Amino acid sequence: MTDTLEYDATGLLCPLPVLRANRKLRELDAGGLLTVRATDPAAEADFPAFCRQTGHELVSATREGAVLVFVIRKR
Repeated sequence: MTDTLEYDATGLLCPLPVLRANRKLRELDAGGLLTVRATDPAAEADFPAFCRQTGHELVSATREGAVLVFVIRKR
């Protein structure tokens, strides 16, 4: 079974969504999934860049209305 966590970063502005998501990722074992919801338009570029730099896998990046939803697998 894969560990999963969710983090609601709606209403937070750059760089807080990525910084707080990074903190939540520390709670997961390797292979765990973190779903992050964010409303900051900068998050659309920030999360893919964060994953490239840290080696985490960006499993998906979708939009639910005004909310961006990112699923990240911890390396």
